[in-house]
Amino acid sequence: MNLKKTKAVGFDRRTLLGLCGAPALGALGGVVGLLPHGADAQTLAAGAPVAWPSKPIRIVVTFPPGGAPDTLARVLAEKWSALGHAVTVDNKPGGGGNIGADFVAKSPPDGATLVIGTVGTHAINAALYDQMPYNNVRDFTPISFLASTPNLLVVNNSVPAKTVRELIALAKTTPLTFGSSGSGTSIHLSGELFNTLAGVKMQHIPYKGRAQAVPDLLGGRISMIFDNMPSALPLVKSGDVRALAVTSAMRSPAAPTIPTLAEAGLPGFEATSWFALLGPAGMPREIQLRVNAETVKVLNLPDVKEKLAGLGLEVAPGTPDALADVIQTETAKWGKVVKESGAKLD
Repeated sequence: MNLKKTKAVGFDRRTLLGLCGAPALGALGGVVGLLPHGADAQTLAAGAPVAWPSKPIRIVVTFPPGGAPDTLARVLAEKWSALGHAVTVDNKPGGGGNIGADFVAKSPPDGATLVIGTVGTHAINAALYDQMPYNNVRDFTPISFLASTPNLLVVNNSVPAKTVRELIALAKTTPLTFGSSGSGTSIHLSGELFNTLAGVKMQHIPYKGRAQAVPDLLGGRISMIFDNMPSALPLVKSGDVRALAVTSAMRSPAAPTIPTLAEAGLPGFEATSWFALLGPAGMPREIQLRVNAETVKVLNLPDVKEKLAGLGLEVAPGTPDALADVIQTETAKWGKVVKESGAKLD
């Protein structure tokens, strides 16, 4: 994918800043900690029986094990299993997350098959791919927003640049590459936004997941990656890679000494990943609400919040309707980014 000026759409650097610079969670105002409202809330509060899926639950993760979506799925599976519910995690990577998401979209809407949706599968890909196997709005039942996280710019230790400004200067004279967990992911678009705002042309190398990209990063076959905080931070702490900046507007509480890209030399830079729980379209409302309630309960447990915060994940469970609003808003936002930039798949 290339983000570049295109006269036909009047794209310029300021346009991209306006589109990408808005906080990724701006559409989430009031979502944190919300439970179902109105008559649905009264049903739950009254203690009326609310249906749980009658079959064992499978949570589909659209990327290989090891990343933030996988972490969230396994937290839910562990807590639900402890309550006596049979839950498994099924990793179905490929196609920028489209393969796993499509599998769930075409599954029976009985609540037994769920997916950890991402900003890629449920916002970016709708505009980026010429042909999508599913509709990111019509083909899913929203259950709950889960969490968001900044991406972390990490470089191979052999890269001589110690700061973002040094990296930009190096990229203008030396061929550099950045990996991603797949075309269309926030990891990919973070790199493309960096290219555009820094005026450089680092080559994008897409993988089927970050688990495939990391060995090449450690081996020096790619120069860097804009990885999700939960998976990148342990590599930084172990000294396997070097962190230069986070992609969020504010520093992450999980890594307060690492500057933002805006602080480090690219004013206005902001890109954030988010994750949500969804099922196939047509799920019964009572099952949707029960799974929502159980999700909110798990994510508000002190040990879960502490664990995920330590990984750089900002937990924000909410109502199904709030998630539907987020998906609509984010789809429109990223659709503008792709259109105005003339971005294409690699």
